[in-house]
Amino acid sequence: MAAPWTAQRRPQVPTSPPQPKTTISMEDWEAKSPLGELELRSVSSLKPICEDRRLPLKVRILYGRTLTAPSSPSRPSTPSGRPELGSSLHPHHHLHPKHPIQTPEQFHDWFALVERSVAHSQEAHFRSHLEDVSEYRMMCEKLLETIDDVESEVDGMLYEWMRVEEGGSSLKDACERLLEERDSLIETTEAIALRLEYFQELEHATRMLNHPGESLVLQTDFLLMVERVDVCLEFLEAHRDFREVEIYLLRFQQCLTRAMTLIKMFFVGSLKALTADIQRRISDKEISETAQLHLLYSKFSSASFQVAPLLAELERRAKVHPDELASLLAECHAAYLGARKSLLIGRLMEDIKGLDPAHSELVELTRTGCTYLRQLCMDEFDLYRRFFNTGEDRLYRYLESLCDYLFDDLRPRILHEPRLTILCEVCTVLQAVMVLDIQPSNLPSSNAVYDDEDGTETTSDAADPTRKGLGHLHIKPILQMVLQDAQTRLLFKAQALMESEIRSYKPKQDDLAYPDKLVDNGLTDRSGLELIEKEDKIIRQLFPLPSLQKQATWYPTLRKTLWILSQLHEFINSAVFSDVSQEAIVFCRQSLKLASEELFAKNLPNSYLDGQLFLIRHLLILKDMTANLEFNERGSRGRGVAGYLDAFGSVIRGTSALLNSTGLFDFGDANSQGEMDARIGIDQDLKTSCESMISRCADAATESVRKFLERGIAFKSLNDADTSSAPLALAETEFANATTVIEVDTTFRATCEKEVSMWLTQSQLYLEDQKAVLIMVVPLQAKIVEIYSAFRDLVGVEYPPEIMQALLSPTDFRTFLHKICLTPP
Repeated sequence: MAAPWTAQRRPQVPTSPPQPKTTISMEDWEAKSPLGELELRSVSSLKPICEDRRLPLKVRILYGRTLTAPSSPSRPSTPSGRPELGSSLHPHHHLHPKHPIQTPEQFHDWFALVERSVAHSQEAHFRSHLEDVSEYRMMCEKLLETIDDVESEVDGMLYEWMRVEEGGSSLKDACERLLEERDSLIETTEAIALRLEYFQELEHATRMLNHPGESLVLQTDFLLMVERVDVCLEFLEAHRDFREVEIYLLRFQQCLTRAMTLIKMFFVGSLKALTADIQRRISDKEISETAQLHLLYSKFSSASFQVAPLLAELERRAKVHPDELASLLAECHAAYLGARKSLLIGRLMEDIKGLDPAHSELVELTRTGCTYLRQLCMDEFDLYRRFFNTGEDRLYRYLESLCDYLFDDLRPRILHEPRLTILCEVCTVLQAVMVLDIQPSNLPSSNAVYDDEDGTETTSDAADPTRKGLGHLHIKPILQMVLQDAQTRLLFKAQALMESEIRSYKPKQDDLAYPDKLVDNGLTDRSGLELIEKEDKIIRQLFPLPSLQKQATWYPTLRKTLWILSQLHEFINSAVFSDVSQEAIVFCRQSLKLASEELFAKNLPNSYLDGQLFLIRHLLILKDMTANLEFNERGSRGRGVAGYLDAFGSVIRGTSALLNSTGLFDFGDANSQGEMDARIGIDQDLKTSCESMISRCADAATESVRKFLERGIAFKSLNDADTSSAPLALAETEFANATTVIEVDTTFRATCEKEVSMWLTQSQLYLEDQKAVLIMVVPLQAKIVEIYSAFRDLVGVEYPPEIMQALLSPTDFRTFLHKICLTPP
């Protein structure tokens, strides 16, 4: 076959040049891999053996002879003949190719294998290797000739291979397209299979629910099935465009409802069995209190370990599907609360009966009963949280129904309680219980869980401690109704007291014994007061008045007003308290005015002055009280503890002039529509009393001067009006001669000193503050100075200068007044 290919050679196909191989010299090899002593001995032992080299077996067979290496290295003889290419080599030699050589690459691979074999055998001495190469030189030349022949054949094979390659490229492209289509179909199939899994889950869920048993809900696969149904529902809800999705949604929803119904039926059945067992055991009269607590709470706590996870699943899904599952959850709540109520009713009624609600003290009954109910509610709340994490409204209604058994006896007692102090104490107890909100705890101390077999106490929680929802118990909504009843009764009783003992109060003879009460104040103790030490402390916190130490000198209605407001302040709403306080202050002010009028009616020499000072004294105290109350119109607390001096000074500073045509103090017009503000009413009454008292004292002190002025001014008016006769001078008249003027002036000085001194003494006795009295002296002095100045002006016009010199000059008159009033000039 070689001859035709030799005669007609195909053009060689250019091939890429072989990549140069990385070589390493012997010196580098020895430097990088130094040999040890053992290795050197091994090399020395192998060296003589390697020097005796033989030709490869394939070569010897190829040339039809066997070459035997001489005892010394020598060049082997050249083979005389050349075997045919088709001759077979030794089939078991490792250099023999497994398949016939057909391509240059195969030949190069085979030749590389031969080279590696030769290179491996050249690890003998280098000089010996050179001699061997010389022997093989002629043989290699013949091999090259053979290689040229083989190369010619390979070139022909390569040409044919290229033709096949060109024809197979189109096949390759077609195969690649088919592979891409196959991959697309596989992806589509997988996507369809993935979506079909959601639809196929219906069969599994239906099959499980069609074979229910009593313990189906306790199986692990049950909750897994329910979880998968949830996932399928979510998927179908998100892909409403799928075919027949509405039908599958309905069927999956039915499966979920059936599963939740099984949970409800299992829970209700277990609850009924547990309730019946506990009722049977409690009916034994010899059972102890500890055993009852164990049955009522520990047994239920133990049962929660099994059903709490199921109920949690029902609660979670009821939030997502309220229309279908909320009724099932409500039935579970109702069944649980009904079972608990049936178990607790008997014990609860016995405990309430032991409190003797009909005969025990109201405050003690409230304290003991509310403490008992708080503990009961705490126990029930903690036990409920072991089963459920929702239904707070139903739980609080259930707790309120338990509390109603005590409230049915407590509320009538509160509504018929006549004593205001007892009602205040009841409100205090209820508010104290409401303030103490119960913090959540893993287990109430009085209801520890006991193991059913050995009775040992455990504190593990059946429910997941990380669950959120119910939070902790708030006792305020439960007690709010009773507190409102107590506050309502307290308000009605306070209003009744305000009506009977303030507004309609009939003063006794001792109540109006003024100023004797003030004179005897040092001998008066507090034994007759209605305020005990505890109440006095509360009053001082609300009304920090300096005059509290002298309450014995107060009018009874003022003391009663102070006491009622101090009792109401902490127990009723601020807006209601504002209205009540204004009403009480109005009633008190009216009673003070009536008492002042009764003092006027005594017709004693100083009755009018005593009445006015009595009213001013108590109005100042009442004004100080109002400064510490909060009114809705103001929105904030008053000016604080002002005392007599600050309260009285506020009235003085409210004037625009010491004396004007509208009165001594100009406060403006009050609002006549609706109820008058309490503070404005006090200020107006205080203004009127101060104006009246100062005017009365000034009139009494200047009586002689005023009468002279009136007659003189009247005479001049008549004299000026009479034009028929010659005008007559005032000094020429008998009633206004010079001697009369001197007598009027002398009388005025004596009367002024007497009246002002008496006025100051009484004012100091009532107001008990020298500075407050001095504040009132200022407008009084101004009034007197004004009248005396008018008298001097008339004398200066109508009388000779020597008469004018006999009168006091303005400076001397002011010094005279300051001396009387004991004030600095």
